[in-house]
Amino acid sequence: MSNSSNINFDFKNKTAVITGGAQGIGFTITQKFLAAGARVSIWDFSEAALATAKAELGQYAAQLHTTKVDVGNRDSVGAAAASLPWAVDILVNNAGITRDKSFAKMAPEDWDAVISTNLTGLFNVTKALFEKFNATSLHKRIVNISSVVGLYGNFGQTNYAAAKAGVIGMTKTWGKELGRKGYTVNAVAPGFIATAMTKQMPKETLDQMAGKVPVARLGETDDIANAVMFLSSEQASYINATVISVDGGIVL
Repeated sequence: MSNSSNINFDFKNKTAVITGGAQGIGFTITQKFLAAGARVSIWDFSEAALATAKAELGQYAAQLHTTKVDVGNRDSVGAAAASLPWAVDILVNNAGITRDKSFAKMAPEDWDAVISTNLTGLFNVTKALFEKFNATSLHKRIVNISSVVGLYGNFGQTNYAAAKAGVIGMTKTWGKELGRKGYTVNAVAPGFIATAMTKQMPKETLDQMAGKVPVARLGETDDIANAVMFLSSEQASYINATVISVDGGIVL
C-alpha cells in the first residue's frame, strides 16, 4: 500500500470519539483521524491495548485522550462521557467482541455478552454522548461499524450476526430521527479484514477466505478506516442512514 493519497482529509478543530479505538480496525481509524488533525478520545476495554496505543501515538499526545470503558456497562460509559475534555463532532461506534459457536452449542452467556457489547453498547455510548455533541455544528457524524454478517448471516455467529443486523436497524432509525438536527448516521459493513486476530489463522484458511472475494484479497484495516473518514467528512453530508459494504464484493 502506498502512502500517496488523492483524498486529503482535514479534521482540524474536529473531535472524534472512537470506541475499541486502541486495537485492530479501531486503532487504524484513530491513527488516520489524528494524522488528519482531529482530536481523538479512544474508549477501549483493554488497559494493555490503551497503554500500547498511547505509546505508539506519542507524537499526537496533545490531540489524544484515552479512557478505559466497558461499553456494555452504563456507569462505565457515563463516567467516560463525563471525563471528555472536548465537545464531540464525530462518534465511531467500533467496539465489538465475538463468542462464535453454532446455535446448538451457543450458551446464553455467549449470546448475552455479544449483544451487551455489540448492540446495547452502541445504544449506551451514543445516548451518553448525545448531549456532548458540538451544538453549533451542522456536520455532526455518527458512524457505526456493522459487518457483512449482519446483512447475510454467517454459520456459528447467531449472536454476532443478530447484533450487527441490529446495528443496521439502529443506523437507519437514527438517520431518520437525527437528520434534521445536523447529524448524518451511517454504517460501514466490513467483510473479511486482515487484523492481528485473523493473521493468527492458518495460511490455507486465509487463502481460502481470500479466494471467495471477487477482488481476490482480504481487506486491510485501512480499507475500513478510509470509508469511516469519508463518511465523517463534510463532503459526505448527503449520505445518511445508509450501509456501505467494504468487502471486496463478497456475497457470503
